[in-house]
Amino acid sequence: MLRLALFLGTNLAILAVLSVTFRLLGFEGLLQANGVDLDLQALLVFSALIGFSGSLISLFLSKPMAKSAMGVRVITRPRSQTERWLLQTVQDQARRAGIGQPEVGIFDHPSPNAFATGWKRDAALIAVSTGLLQHMRPGEIEAVLGHEVSHAANGDMVTLALIQGVVNTFVVFLSRLAGFLVDRLVLRVERGHGPAFWIVSLVAELVLGVAAMAIVMWFSRWREFRADAGGAALAGRASMIAALERLRALQNTRPLPDEMRALAFDAGRVQALFASHPPLERRIMTLKAAGSTAGAPARE
Repeated sequence: MLRLALFLGTNLAILAVLSVTFRLLGFEGLLQANGVDLDLQALLVFSALIGFSGSLISLFLSKPMAKSAMGVRVITRPRSQTERWLLQTVQDQARRAGIGQPEVGIFDHPSPNAFATGWKRDAALIAVSTGLLQHMRPGEIEAVLGHEVSHAANGDMVTLALIQGVVNTFVVFLSRLAGFLVDRLVLRVERGHGPAFWIVSLVAELVLGVAAMAIVMWFSRWREFRADAGGAALAGRASMIAALERLRALQNTRPLPDEMRALAFDAGRVQALFASHPPLERRIMTLKAAGSTAGAPARE
């Protein structure tokens, strides 16, 4: 809740700064002089409501949506020694990371993968694929679980949703502003909104949306390095590197559905600017470099 309050407060502060800036620059006076009846404060509030509503709703529904989309079976009563080991490992890592016990689940997919989701760090869902259990050794699986527990402990799901809300706010605001200015100053529409408003707003929203996606994906890639470091701390750097190298060797396995890739441990290969995960080679190099800098032997 503190993280949520801080980001909402940050967004409101940014909106207030924009409003004051427009006034100091005389932007509102310029609009009024040209007969433009645009209420910037109302537009900012409207943009924030639209920008945050979708991302926050998605965040609050993330667990049931992930369970439904991937067919996750939550382990309540372990059916095998492997399931008991998964529960015990996640419970131990969550305790060491200082978070509540996450739900642990398994989904049927040949790709060696895992994901963490949920709107509360103390009530997350961590799910692993059947492919992960089949293709990885116990130490490597432990490292992947540590990576996902670190995502939950870092509050990455909440932070990502809030950053998405902030950039959505500015996409909505700037696209509507562009449409309004073309409508009033170029085409001289005096009342209501002409076709140009909707056309320009839509085009601007698409263009700005691409830039916004690049910002969100940059943060997503950055959080992967933090989670790798967390996985190394919980399971050992050697195990974390081995898990990444195993994934690199198995990259031709059928990938997860597109809607789940941003949550996943290995999101596959897409264009670098819009990739939710950094290249595996870079993640491995970063962990190795951190190990050599620290000068301490990694736990096997």
